[in-house]
Amino acid sequence: MKQDAKDRVIIFDTTLRDGEQCPGASMGMSEKLQVAQQLARLRVDVIEAGFPIASPGDFEGVRAVAEQVKGPRIAGLARCIEKDILAAAEAVAPAGKRARIHVFLATSAIHRQFKLRKAKQEIVRQAVAGVELARSFVKDVQFSPEDAARTEPEFLAEVCRAVIAAGATTVNIPDTVGYAVPSEFADLISYLFDHVPELADVTVHVHCHNDLGMAVANSLAAVQAGARGIECTINGLGERAGNCSLEEVVMALRTRGDAFGGLWTGIETTELYRASRMVSQLTGMVVQRNKAVVGANAFAHESGIHQDGMLKERTTYEIMKPEDIGLTGTDLVLGKHSGRHAFRERIRAMGFRLTDVELERAFESFIELADKKKSVYDDDLIAIVQEQISEVPKVYLLDYLNVTTGTDTVPTATVRLKKDGSIYQDAACGDGPVDAAFKTIERITEEPGKVLDFSIQSVTKGKDAIGEVSLQVEYEQGTVAGKGSSTDIVEASAKAYLNSLNRYLFSRDQSDTTSAPPPKKRAAATKKRPAARKRK
Repeated sequence: MKQDAKDRVIIFDTTLRDGEQCPGASMGMSEKLQVAQQLARLRVDVIEAGFPIASPGDFEGVRAVAEQVKGPRIAGLARCIEKDILAAAEAVAPAGKRARIHVFLATSAIHRQFKLRKAKQEIVRQAVAGVELARSFVKDVQFSPEDAARTEPEFLAEVCRAVIAAGATTVNIPDTVGYAVPSEFADLISYLFDHVPELADVTVHVHCHNDLGMAVANSLAAVQAGARGIECTINGLGERAGNCSLEEVVMALRTRGDAFGGLWTGIETTELYRASRMVSQLTGMVVQRNKAVVGANAFAHESGIHQDGMLKERTTYEIMKPEDIGLTGTDLVLGKHSGRHAFRERIRAMGFRLTDVELERAFESFIELADKKKSVYDDDLIAIVQEQISEVPKVYLLDYLNVTTGTDTVPTATVRLKKDGSIYQDAACGDGPVDAAFKTIERITEEPGKVLDFSIQSVTKGKDAIGEVSLQVEYEQGTVAGKGSSTDIVEASAKAYLNSLNRYLFSRDQSDTTSAPPPKKRAAATKKRPAARKRK
């Protein structure tokens, strides 16, 4: 059946912007580029690459995506403030005609009164000025009235009319705090179409948050009411409870096209599972087993009745085929006898683009892992690649780890770290082997940290599976996430703690450079060494 262009739903992915704002989900430049390349293979229509004014790292990340990723439109977010828009314009410029500036300004009464402290007409003037300035740089300008779902419908309509007249080509209606319910949100979209005829000349998006668990439902209700763009993230990542889940909304439209009047997307759904795994591994954000579409249990059937029905006819208990999302069950298994060529081709097939140096280091890690376990699966390879593409300098490297523990033994860890060609060793006791390892690292580095969150998951199957540890550590100047993986969970924990520490030291050094503290003070800080034993 021929698909009507007017029924196409634009998929606007904001994994790299709103998704990265999920606590603990930050990504480095290389990680962002890997995700952006996968989003291009997924054939999303728009990639919101970041918030350029937020930090130099965000600016460079958006610019790198605009330079290197082909296919989708590349958007940069900006408040309706001149400096934001100038930064966004410069960051997305390399995308050429595919460049989009996404400006936003809060419109709800609660935001006007307590955050902006501006009257309605001031809001309209600032929104128009922001759109006009953005339009002077690019032809593709998107405007979002922040907290639209809690904005008075009459005023929201007034703002929409004004920004369209100023040159906005896309108007996005956000449910910023996940407050709406489907019927109410659909009514709001219908109201806007009825009272703002100009919306017929632009694309209307919705951006729903999941605070009440209704982001997907609200988004689908909105497109039924006439919206033709959904803003979403891989795995539903995002602030607080997250955003509308891309894989869920896409597969809902595909599976229940009958219920949605033939609405469709241009998404290559066979790339969904790969995208989900990549984002999960690179951010350290675990996908719950029972998550719709991409969870480990999504196509698992344990009940005898279900299994019997599946054996007789798959559609008795499966409304989607695993192959539709790229879950084939045919992982190419590598082993210690696999060569560089097979390894390189598998890495490329999985969507990663590594430099020759990164590829060689990854291959060495692969051979080391293959000596420890019989079979190496795709998720094992993602864990290996993850360690190679981080730009955070490895100030401290784990050189040796030994722990003693037992029911009648005080858990003790001996750790040896490398730093600047020197080796430092110490030992400490703890409540368990992991705690002992953390305390030893703290003794060696003299950088006290408090573990706020700790989780471990099996990357692949089998008793020799890689364990991946994700944690968040609070240091003197902030909280930093860390990730580490190994077939030994204590080693994985130590690697994750060091990853967090190295990230913290890197960000602190960057901050020190920016604020230019007195050289004497910085020298004293770097010169100070722990009492750990040092070896050359």
